[in-house]
Amino acid sequence: MKLNTYLNFDGNCKAAFETYAQLLGGKVIAMMSYADSPGCEGMSPNDTGLIMHGCVQLGDDVLMGTDSTPDYPYQPIRCAYVTLNVDEPAEADRIFAALAEGGKVEMPIQETFWAKRYGITVDRFGVPWMVNCVSEACPPQTVS
Repeated sequence: MKLNTYLNFDGNCKAAFETYAQLLGGKVIAMMSYADSPGCEGMSPNDTGLIMHGCVQLGDDVLMGTDSTPDYPYQPIRCAYVTLNVDEPAEADRIFAALAEGGKVEMPIQETFWAKRYGITVDRFGVPWMVNCVSEACPPQTVS
């Protein structure tokens, strides 16, 4: 089984995924607009350019998403975060700074009792992120 994250955007899915691919060293592997999709012929011309399905490959993981439409209006993400576990403190700082640019920092990146670096930000696309660079004393947990 594989668990993936699927995000909803307020008309900026394409820009968000291009940003994430560049920032995180990934690759956009799908970007389908509503205009490219069967069954969307009755949509408003203002909405057909929105992204119906996007996908960014990040190593062995994928991040997927869509733009909201008037039939399914955008609602900001609440009480959930996309979490990045980074190996090096400098890389955590770089990624956090880029994600925080134009967004809102909820907890500045800093050393904590469990991590060399940890911070929380909501990026300019409305996606909440936790950036975590754990210490040797508290490595990420895996299930065997």
